[in-house]
Amino acid sequence: VQTTGNDTITSLVQRVTLIGFELTKQLLVEGHQVITLTRSTNELDQLSTYHSNLKVIKCDLASGVDMALAQIKLHFDQLDVLVNNAGTLINQSFIDTTDADWQHVLNVNLMGPVRLIRALTPLMTRGTHIVNISSMGGYQGSSKFPGLSAYSASKGALSILTECLSVEYAHLGVHFNALCLGAVQTEMLTEAFPGYQAPVQATDMARFISDFALHRSMLFNGKIIPVAIHDPG
Repeated sequence: VQTTGNDTITSLVQRVTLIGFELTKQLLVEGHQVITLTRSTNELDQLSTYHSNLKVIKCDLASGVDMALAQIKLHFDQLDVLVNNAGTLINQSFIDTTDADWQHVLNVNLMGPVRLIRALTPLMTRGTHIVNISSMGGYQGSSKFPGLSAYSASKGALSILTECLSVEYAHLGVHFNALCLGAVQTEMLTEAFPGYQAPVQATDMARFISDFALHRSMLFNGKIIPVAIHDPG
């Protein structure tokens, strides 16, 4: 385990998207030990050849995490940071969505974090910080957009789960916070808003998430924090 300053940090980034990939690179540059869960391993496998601190685990959160959890426990006996960055999106009018659509979105965006948090609880210690990546689409009072009802509802549920678990885990000294991201230039944003150019790049957001996850847990707990310049979010 490499160290940053006087602190030994182990981190796990759930399901790499573009933001997740940039976050993984940021954590590695800072010298942390990182496990990533991802459906596609190509770029991460290449990254792991240069960073011995990176372990890449192929995992589809929609179909379960049991095999991934077994591998995580082989590498970590303590979890300092968990970033639940899972995200899937269906851009379709509400009336045209099916039960299967909703089940898939909820399975990835909500139940993936639920399964990981529950299973990894034995690795958490006082000071562990769980950061759930939500969305401005799931932030109460924010602008909403047609076609994103399943995505926004799932992210709203993740935010409420964050509040609930911050109370339930308080006696363990484990902190939970949710970051509701606004528009960041990613493939998912392009799918939701074709042609829109976001004011924030994935690298910038990754630096913010890294700093928040590693250094801000003692200042925030159970908070739903909007991280946006303007809509769409």
